[in-house]
Amino acid sequence: MGKVVYFKQQKSGRAGGIVPILAAMGIAGAAGYFGPGLVQQLPLPRAAQVVTSSTTETIVGAASVIDGDTIEIHGERIRFNGIDAPESAQLCSDSGGRMYRCGAQSANALSTWLAASSPTSCSYVDRDQYGRFVGNCSRADGASVQRWLVRNGHAMDWPRYSSGAFSKEQAAAKAEKIGIWQGSFQAPWEWRAVQRQEMNSSMVPLVSSSGTSAASASDNSGACDIKGNISKGGERIYHVPGQKWYSRTKITTSKGERWFCSEQEARAAGWRRAKQ
Repeated sequence: MGKVVYFKQQKSGRAGGIVPILAAMGIAGAAGYFGPGLVQQLPLPRAAQVVTSSTTETIVGAASVIDGDTIEIHGERIRFNGIDAPESAQLCSDSGGRMYRCGAQSANALSTWLAASSPTSCSYVDRDQYGRFVGNCSRADGASVQRWLVRNGHAMDWPRYSSGAFSKEQAAAKAEKIGIWQGSFQAPWEWRAVQRQEMNSSMVPLVSSSGTSAASASDNSGACDIKGNISKGGERIYHVPGQKWYSRTKITTSKGERWFCSEQEARAAGWRRAKQ
């Protein structure tokens, strides 16, 4: 049977210090009267609860949202198992081609939804490379956090870790074009990979055997040389080699800009051809 550990919240003022002392005195007195075996079963004041055993660990408490797939309960960072939500700085485009902060939107939606049925309960699955608790989480009403996020288009099923556990919810959200599925976006894991790549490129300027820099080489994406630019007004415009502004146009993938292999692909993604 799992062990139950309670974490009391500290309160300001004298009362906060007196209550634990009185509680301890009461428990000590009870130990003398009932015996230590029974006292261990007496309920303590309600607070964040952790249930542990050799095979299970569950954290229960009011959740603070860090981003669309990470929360914190009484100091413990918890990463939702099997899903991936847009990063806080990530941008997506809506059905009209306008850019919006999809990562922030996912986090805000999650915060509102969790607050409607608190506390949140998370059962242990693993620890990730950053030491975070990875778990399956649910609200007080039993609704799965991961399923809700994916079903409402605020996160993606991550097959690498989920084995497709949320694929049905994702298919439904995609069919209804809700959340991130209303327009175009980059899968969160791909977005992070691009950010790491760009950071490494900016920190270490590499030179190829031909004498050209890696940064210059990255400007020419092989056969996919059509530049999908996003204007300050959010308009998506693509430039083909030979056009007036082609050489001056820079692609910043973190803003949602991208390369295309054909004009047909660019138009299908919502971009229009530059007039010059």
